[in-house]
Amino acid sequence: MAETAGPVTLETIQHDPHILAYMEMGDDYLGAIGYTEHGLRHGNLVAHIAHNILSRLGYDERTAELGAIAGFIHDIGNCIGREMHGISSALLAKDALYHLGMDAHETARVMNALGNHEEEFGAPANPIGAATIIADKSDVHHTRVRNPDPSTFDIHDRVNYAAKRSFLRVDSETRLLTLEIDIDTEISQVMEYFEIFLSRMQMCRKAASVLDATFSLVINGSRLL
Repeated sequence: MAETAGPVTLETIQHDPHILAYMEMGDDYLGAIGYTEHGLRHGNLVAHIAHNILSRLGYDERTAELGAIAGFIHDIGNCIGREMHGISSALLAKDALYHLGMDAHETARVMNALGNHEEEFGAPANPIGAATIIADKSDVHHTRVRNPDPSTFDIHDRVNYAAKRSFLRVDSETRLLTLEIDIDTEISQVMEYFEIFLSRMQMCRKAASVLDATFSLVINGSRLL
């Protein structure tokens, strides 16, 4: 185990060559098979949102930092393959975090968050995991689309490309988490968003309940959840 001067931080993780190599390979692989961006931009944004959720809802700074760490590395398993990438992410994180000297109990909490962030079979069970889920599913934005030809967009490309703005608003007093999305309906209809993201929004509602909060969705100014 590597010696550390103190607790492992997000900054530590962001400069670890193993983590960065996993993220680069995962993003390259997803690009090769036609997926949207899942690299440093996505990881950094999810880390920031997860930290913001936890800090604004009154969790201690260390819990918020662990949420940021989980948010940053939640997709590293894509370097192995897309299927079951949450489990792969957790197992890769185990060795990387051990190498950096993270406390075993903290490592276990981060692993649990990573292993449960996929909507197909993930189950939010603690604040770190819940914040990671909501932060991840909040990143719907046109800059994630890599396909340069709109005429060949599939529904995922089209919905993301139509999302011109997305923002997760956290109300500390009411404990309301509101995902605000502005969609260009000339590119994609709101119904298409629900067609591919309904299961993700349902998972966000479950995750919010773990945080003793409520999740809401507002598209083009209209509250839909």
